[in-house]
Amino acid sequence: MTALNHFSTAILRDLVLLNKPSENPVLTEKQLSLLKRDTVLKPVIYIGTGTCGMIAGAGETLRAVNNYLSEKNIDAEVVEVGCIGLCIHEPLVDIQLPGKRRISFSKITSTKVETLLDDILNAVVPEGQVLGQYSHPHHEAWDNVRLLNEMPFFRLQNRLVLRNCGIINPFSIEEYIARGGYKPLTRVLRNYSSEKVCDIIEESGLRGRGGGGFPTGRKWKTALNSDSDERYLICNGDESDPGAFMDRALFEGDPHKIIEGVAIASYAINARKAYIYVRAEYFLAVERLKHGINQAMEAGLLGHNILNSGYSLTIHVREGAGAFVCGEETALISSLEGKRGTPRPKPPFPASRGLFGKPTVVNNVETLANVPAILEHGPAWFSGIGTAYSKGTKVFALAGKITTTGLVEVTMGTSLNDLIYHIAGGVRDGKRIKAVQLGGPSGSCLPEQALDVKIDYESLQEAGTIMGSGGLVVMDEDTCMVDIAMFFTDFLQRESCGKCIPCREGSRRMHEILENITRRPVNETGHETLERFKGVMQLGNLAEVIRDTSLCGLGQTAPNPLISALKYFREEFEEHIFDRKCRAGVCKDLKVYYIDIEKCTGCTACAKKCPTTAIIGSPRNPHFIIEDKCIGCGICYDVCKFVAVFVK
Repeated sequence: MTALNHFSTAILRDLVLLNKPSENPVLTEKQLSLLKRDTVLKPVIYIGTGTCGMIAGAGETLRAVNNYLSEKNIDAEVVEVGCIGLCIHEPLVDIQLPGKRRISFSKITSTKVETLLDDILNAVVPEGQVLGQYSHPHHEAWDNVRLLNEMPFFRLQNRLVLRNCGIINPFSIEEYIARGGYKPLTRVLRNYSSEKVCDIIEESGLRGRGGGGFPTGRKWKTALNSDSDERYLICNGDESDPGAFMDRALFEGDPHKIIEGVAIASYAINARKAYIYVRAEYFLAVERLKHGINQAMEAGLLGHNILNSGYSLTIHVREGAGAFVCGEETALISSLEGKRGTPRPKPPFPASRGLFGKPTVVNNVETLANVPAILEHGPAWFSGIGTAYSKGTKVFALAGKITTTGLVEVTMGTSLNDLIYHIAGGVRDGKRIKAVQLGGPSGSCLPEQALDVKIDYESLQEAGTIMGSGGLVVMDEDTCMVDIAMFFTDFLQRESCGKCIPCREGSRRMHEILENITRRPVNETGHETLERFKGVMQLGNLAEVIRDTSLCGLGQTAPNPLISALKYFREEFEEHIFDRKCRAGVCKDLKVYYIDIEKCTGCTACAKKCPTTAIIGSPRNPHFIIEDKCIGCGICYDVCKFVAVFVK
């Protein structure tokens, strides 16, 4: 038995098995307090080293902190944590001094480390970088520093799934257990049958967080009741929506929660083998997951005869190649089987016949992350959160033209308006929202006037969109909706597996039509003009056909961005088609440049740089642009020092 195994099992016996300290506890109250960071004996420096932090320079910050401590011979603990959700403020550094509250600092690059530590280790809070302090009843508060949970970003959140992210050390199973981790798994193994666990999840009202919203308990019961000698559990972490990073943050910040959720779900369907399917680009997530699984194995929480319960489970991490279509459950199963990732017709559904022909449950990462808390607090607790048919919370990745980008978790029933304006601070630079893309590339674009819709499955469906896995992209008034529809259509036609004709050919044809209406009709013949208008007229019908006849859910939802854009922003499409104008000035081929003769000095800089010799004029006299020769490259606009070039 290793030291890790002995220590973790001791904690488990004291805090989980007996649910109270034993008569001769191996773990004292002082040790428990240290693990939970209720007490620290020396300064602790927490550095967010999730992917967002590392991109912002957290790796250099970490090295600078270690160098500072080494050079000054200071005894302090450095802890790497995941992302707390404030991605825009990375690199984040938290510091906890003995007896004082943990305090968080924003954008601490390597050059700011020395000044920060010089001040804070002398109990001086440096101005400018402080975000807030954590609330703790037994720690001394910092003067004139707000509580972190009083920030608008956190005030309206309900962090159940993200509770530990950015707080605990993701490499430490001891910290996870000290905070109540693996207690639900132990309770399940000791007290509940598989049927009972399925009943609890069904009573809780938990629905799949991958987008479809199918009742999780019902799916589990289907697999459990299927006649088979073997079953499988798959955690779908193939997060491939542009702008989505919820699964990645959970893997990197709290891997043991996912591992525990997988273990409980596997027990519920009587599966002895489980897979966590993660895209290979998430190398930090893969590293931390594998490390967590090894720790759980050493602690006796995975493997053979877990906690002498008679139940055995192995969890394997499989790295996907990054194909968008593998987010669809049957395509993911094909990939796991070593085949090309293409969807299969349904029925039969995977819960009846899935991986290797055996009953298989495929659950999203966030779905499984909710499971331990439901088993800990009970189904009534979870069903009391949210709306009548959408229980619990939902995690969103906020991206786009928004003031505070990052990761948030809100109670079901919260409005999109509250999420965007009260939590994320609205649009940057005081501009107006034009649209919100919800549900990933297969979702829909909602206009500003539709933002009062509540975040639950039924309300969003009535509004003409889907919740998806949780990607949310905010677009401002400088966004061209035709260009957005073209971007998502291009993404989807490139990512189509090509198995069925409606998706493969239809998405490609949609993209061609959108390209045609954003292109300047230079040298266009009458026949080509007719073909372009015929394509435009058929665009809506084509989208409907693709939606109704594609094989899998991804193909069926592929036209959604276009359908919603046509519904809410038809006038922009008509401007592109009839007026050959892009009001946002995004579509390069539709830009028409002109020179203000009152401002032009005749310096000839624009004429010399023009690649099509579309600018004429003599030196020291006003110049002119020949529209028929102009290709809209914008070089003249960029090189003019006298602000004489404008866009119509």
